[in-house]
Amino acid sequence: QEQLVESGGGLVQPGGSLRLSCVGSGFPSFFHYTIGWFRQAPGKEREGVSCIRSTDGGTYYADSVKGRFTISRNNAENTVYLQMNSLKPEDSAIYYCATVDCQPSGPHYSATPYDYWGQGTQVTVSS
Repeated sequence: QEQLVESGGGLVQPGGSLRLSCVGSGFPSFFHYTIGWFRQAPGKEREGVSCIRSTDGGTYYADSVKGRFTISRNNAENTVYLQMNSLKPEDSAIYYCATVDCQPSGPHYSATPYDYWGQGTQVTVSS
C-alpha cells in the first residue's frame, strides 16, 4: 500500500531553518512521481509551496518562499526534501506532501485513486 509520510517539522525561531522530509513507501516506482509540498495555516486557504518534477527535476516555488526554500529529491531513498531557511512567523502551518502535477502555476493535486497525500507535519515559527 502506497503512502507518503512527512517529518522534520517543529518549533523554530524566526530566521531559523528546518528540513522537511517526505518518504514514499510501497511505491513500485517512486521516481516516476512528481511530488509537491502544500501548507495550510488555521483560517487560511491551502497554499501550494513547491514541487519537483519526476521527468526533468524541474521545480516550482511560490513567491512567498522563493529564495528561502529549496526542494530536492533522492530517488534511491524514495525521499523528497524541503529545506526551509530564513523562516518567518507567516511560514507557520501544517506542511503536507503529495503526488502532484507540477505546473507553472504551482502543484496541482488531482485526488484520483492513484494520487497520494501525507498526514502532515507541523511547522511553528515563533520567538
